[in-house]
Amino acid sequence: MNVMDIFWIFLMLSALQPVLRQKVIEAARQRMIARIERKRQSRVIVLIHRQETMSLLGFPIFRYIDINDSEEVIHAIQLTDPEIPIDLVLHTPGGLVLAALQIARAVHHRPGKVTVFIPHYAMSGGTLIALAADEIVMCKHAVLGPVDPQINQQPAASVLKVLQRKKPDEIDDQTLILADIAEKAISQVRMCVKELLSDKMPEDKADEVARLLSEGTWTHDFPLTAEMAQQLGLPVSTDMPTEFMQLLQLYPQPRRGQPTVEYIPAPYHFHPPRT
Repeated sequence: MNVMDIFWIFLMLSALQPVLRQKVIEAARQRMIARIERKRQSRVIVLIHRQETMSLLGFPIFRYIDINDSEEVIHAIQLTDPEIPIDLVLHTPGGLVLAALQIARAVHHRPGKVTVFIPHYAMSGGTLIALAADEIVMCKHAVLGPVDPQINQQPAASVLKVLQRKKPDEIDDQTLILADIAEKAISQVRMCVKELLSDKMPEDKADEVARLLSEGTWTHDFPLTAEMAQQLGLPVSTDMPTEFMQLLQLYPQPRRGQPTVEYIPAPYHFHPPRT
């Protein structure tokens, strides 16, 4: 074996290493999902979005809830006996209202119990899905977010503020059209949130929570903690099983160059000094 043979073997192994690593992680995920299902006697469905990187060009791709996600989640729900509990793991910045609402309604109409687990965050459309669940389990530091609609990357509630602060003849036609769409979008989302909460709290309370979450009370990226969600009357628990945190670790964020967070990946325990 000469130097060129060694070089080509090294090159092939280097090319295969990311693929083999991915296969190992995928197998570990399947084992962890199966372990949770055996322990909880449930169907586990995972909806996790990480920022990804193009392997050749190196630029980031932002993942969000889309129609493909709604198709897959609804298909998984349909494959499950109506009486079998479903554990839905969410880690997402949100996404299309259409797709998120399709998943939320499938969860809401399901006879068996559905528990949503949020290890880190489920914003916007992710929160919309969580509202449909019978129980929401959040890590102590996990967050939900407002579900106020965004129009052309602008908060619908803020677009409507223009109508309050300017006279119609001072506003251009495009803004007036956006304001009309914004008003409809807020009304539609508020109605949907109220629908999802209808079996969890009295009608007047559901209406109040729907208004708070959909009408721009907070900025769209405002983090709603577990404590705040409980104060709103949502069925939130912070009793997060360790297995779900371990499962999230098996969906690593692709690294690009030098990591921004680094530590020795081992648990540290305090041992009091001996006297």
